[in-house]
Amino acid sequence: MKFKTKGLILRQQNIGERDKLVWVLTDSHGILRAFVRGAKNIKSPKAAGTGLLSYAALTVFEGRESYSIDEAEALEQFIGLHRDVADMSLGQYFCELCLHLCPTGQEAGDQLRLALNSLYMLSHKKRPALQIKICFEMRLIALSGYLPDLVMCAECGVYEAPEMVFVPHTGKLYCASCAEKHGIQGVRLPIAAVTALRHTVYADAAKLFSFELKEELLAPLSYASERYVAYMTQKDYPTLQFYKALL
Repeated sequence: MKFKTKGLILRQQNIGERDKLVWVLTDSHGILRAFVRGAKNIKSPKAAGTGLLSYAALTVFEGRESYSIDEAEALEQFIGLHRDVADMSLGQYFCELCLHLCPTGQEAGDQLRLALNSLYMLSHKKRPALQIKICFEMRLIALSGYLPDLVMCAECGVYEAPEMVFVPHTGKLYCASCAEKHGIQGVRLPIAAVTALRHTVYADAAKLFSFELKEELLAPLSYASERYVAYMTQKDYPTLQFYKALL
């Protein structure tokens, strides 16, 4: 059976001298693992559309035990990422997160849109890289069912305090007073950073990246978001470590 879909190439593996195996995040079927015959030949019409981080219109053949891609037309290749090693490594971290968190065999349109928008923002440097990273991590983990509780202090119920503490291993938020009183350890964030963190999970998807934050607040917020992802997924990500080594 053949079907048409659109997808983002998250990972590729060479198979022999001519073929390759790709992992694709599709809008209609989530993560697909598919063979691409002859794709290592640069003259192949499927080469561009099945390259790493390519977004393409695909014709997929579904066999009894595997998928294969018969046609691939590149729609976007995020060329800007290939000009910057740090941005490319961050894009690959996004791919690694998608591979671990996105569903298989079911629709994943929201996750695909998030990945494409994040890669576009990164490729065109529309926002600071750390801000894009924070938005991607928090929104993807929320879409995956791990929504943090950022509405108010989990102890006293106050909505805002000059400084609050986010606890990555629980996803809960505390005002600084309650955190000190009860010996709660976490990432201390000024209220401006807390507001940005709330925005990443509660804002409309179309407005996800539309906030501004002082540069000095991006690093602690990025640390908070990556630790939350690591705790919720119980996994460390080599691509993230490589990206951080480049900074």
